[in-house]
Amino acid sequence: MSLHLIATPIGNPQDIGLRGLEILKSSNVIIVEERKECAAFLRNHGITGKTFEQLNEHSSAEDLKHLLEICKSQSVALITDCGTPGFADPGADLVKLCRESKVEIKSVPGPSSLMTILSLSGQRINQFLYRGFLSPETETRRQEFSALAKNSQAIIIMDTPYRLQKTLADLAEFFPSRRILIGLNLTQEAEQVIECTGKQLPKLIETKKAEFIVLIYPS
Repeated sequence: MSLHLIATPIGNPQDIGLRGLEILKSSNVIIVEERKECAAFLRNHGITGKTFEQLNEHSSAEDLKHLLEICKSQSVALITDCGTPGFADPGADLVKLCRESKVEIKSVPGPSSLMTILSLSGQRINQFLYRGFLSPETETRRQEFSALAKNSQAIIIMDTPYRLQKTLADLAEFFPSRRILIGLNLTQEAEQVIECTGKQLPKLIETKKAEFIVLIYPS
């Protein structure tokens, strides 16, 4: 019948729209990234007794076909652990299948770390390179950073919380004099937004692990 893509909070659990909550309450099935985290978020908003299906980076082609069949016959909501589903996550694969099968798809926009860091920049950044997650493999990662360092436009990168310190070291090495804005634990009580050069970053951030997104200003 339909697939609703519902953006969920990137940190503060109250950052979800009324429309999104109403659709989650009325949906027969909710597709989640990780059952434990998403179930806790839904309980926090009084949403219980739902049928959960799972879609993440470990899902197979057969899993996607199974989810498509559900979307053909029921009202389905898709959420991720945080942020907007379908952007830099496997939800895009399900959206593609649903569109090919003429299943109605609707987006319920909301929280986005990408839009948040851009709004905090204080600059009118009309174009940028979204690089997203770089390789965890050291040599490949160095090659990727080296290529990015030659790019003069604004660049957005992300990584997993446990690679924060590694990313800070990479930024200090490859972007020592470029201005950088980093958002840590955005919308949470421990939120930090720091602007400095790449060389200064490791000295200003002591925490070993945090949700983060990086904006490298144009040169």
